[in-house]
Amino acid sequence: MSAINKCLVLLGSIALMAAALILTYSVVSRGVFHAANDWQDEAALFCLVGVTFLCSSYVQEKRGHIGISAIEGLLPHHVNRIRGIVIDIISCLFFTFFSVKTWDLLVEAWVDGQVTNSTWAPSLWIPYAMMFAGMALLSFQLFLQIFVRKHVATDVLSRGH
Repeated sequence: MSAINKCLVLLGSIALMAAALILTYSVVSRGVFHAANDWQDEAALFCLVGVTFLCSSYVQEKRGHIGISAIEGLLPHHVNRIRGIVIDIISCLFFTFFSVKTWDLLVEAWVDGQVTNSTWAPSLWIPYAMMFAGMALLSFQLFLQIFVRKHVATDVLSRGH
């Protein structure tokens, strides 16, 4: 999973640079050449959707999401460990539900041939596929962290007795 996350972060970095270049081109072409291009906003948005969703499992792997550390400092270690497991389980359930819902959007967009409302009209299954893949990978990353944490805690307890 770590290798997949690293590949997605590399692709996300490329997509982020692409979004920056697309938006820069948009500003220059509109400001200097007075050219109206409607594809830039959607192309940049698709890149940013991909970055946001596909890199979320990497951020979770590094525990880089924002947390409330004030509570962590007030609770004893064993309570914090239980709190962390409960939060991971609730998060995993939420993102699994989110994955199912984005899968529904993806299938609906694919079957109905849904496109955006612009004249460029790219297919909506593209961002929905990135949303689904990102949320499914995040759910799987959380599942792995729950299993590894439980496995590590069991090993520590068994060695202590």
